[in-house]
Amino acid sequence: MTGMRERELLRGLFEAAVAAADPAKVVPPHLPSPPPGRTLVLAAGKAAASMARAVEESWPNEMDGIAVTRYGHGVDCERIKVVEAGHPLPDEAGQGAAARFLSAAAGLGPDDLLLFLLSGGASALLVEPLPGLSLTDKRAINRALLEAGVPIAETNCLRKHLSAIKGGRLAAAAAPARIVTLAISDVPGDDLAVIGSGPTAADPGTCAHALAIAGRYDVKLPEIARSALEQGRWETVKPGDPCLARTDYVIVARPGHALAAAAAKAREVDLDVIRLGDDLQGEASDMGAAHAELARKQAPGLLISGGEATVTNKHPGGRGGPNLEFLLSLAVALDGAPNVHAIACDTDGIDGSADAAGAFIGPDTLARARAAGLDSRDMLARHDSSGFFRRLGDLVVTGPTRTNVNDFRAVLVT
Repeated sequence: MTGMRERELLRGLFEAAVAAADPAKVVPPHLPSPPPGRTLVLAAGKAAASMARAVEESWPNEMDGIAVTRYGHGVDCERIKVVEAGHPLPDEAGQGAAARFLSAAAGLGPDDLLLFLLSGGASALLVEPLPGLSLTDKRAINRALLEAGVPIAETNCLRKHLSAIKGGRLAAAAAPARIVTLAISDVPGDDLAVIGSGPTAADPGTCAHALAIAGRYDVKLPEIARSALEQGRWETVKPGDPCLARTDYVIVARPGHALAAAAAKAREVDLDVIRLGDDLQGEASDMGAAHAELARKQAPGLLISGGEATVTNKHPGGRGGPNLEFLLSLAVALDGAPNVHAIACDTDGIDGSADAAGAFIGPDTLARARAAGLDSRDMLARHDSSGFFRRLGDLVVTGPTRTNVNDFRAVLVT
């Protein structure tokens, strides 16, 4: 295997990006002043437990709370109860946590503080269907959205309008308490209403928007949901609602911060850096081909990008998330170009359903694949990028990073 020096450099850039979103660093500087009454901490998302521990280590007064995170992403906390639940498909543990969130928030008064810690993954981890819907219904809808590769903003618009906790409804439960939300953004554009489906944020979307999204992607809705959306009965909390009058919202880390940290590290070794944006969206395979075209034209230097690629999975047997599919497409499009190395990883440490954060490619990737009896184009068509990179030994395995600022991609042209 060639390119170990390049891989070491690229791995260091990824680690710098993840470190820039470490909750222990980014949460404490933004903590509010303690209230005259009690402090309730509620945390949801892949970074929820590590954000909760960061609060515990810095908060000067009494507090209690609950954090819900993905299985395997928990950390020990002393005063905040940590619950692990299903992601990307919701489960009973997530539904139980959502019910506890709403009950705890409803017990707050005007002298109290709800400190809400939000990160990517909260949409699946906090599930409380509106009356008439079941957890089975929500799981089926989530699965359909995932398989259709629906962009996150549209996915969350539909999910909010079927939820008793998303789309500002947690804020409505907590009013008239003061509400401070500290968020780690994992969405393109850092839209407050989209991060975690905005449990404490105003939602400009409407039932009509949600219904149109379901139709556009052929997502089957139970009749009670379709009827409620058609009649506008399941509207979310809108801008200007009085329940948001005492709400503050701070994004403490975002994809742009991660790219900036990686770019700074690259410049330490005199690399010219071109940032393609931290909000790229689209099919992972299309994105890989586009990056390959740019790399072929690029003088020596580094191309970096973030955002959220998607995979429209027409072959359910395939395994591998958008970062792995991006890389396999990139390798196929480069066709052994002699001077290009790349890494692509999900900053939460888990790429889609794979047990790796991402992988590497280099000039010898396709040649080694052929020698191993792998058909790269066929495996790309079958969405089996995880199997491809596992056979080559090129996976990047970090385990859960306990933060999440979405995809990180770096293409090194030597």
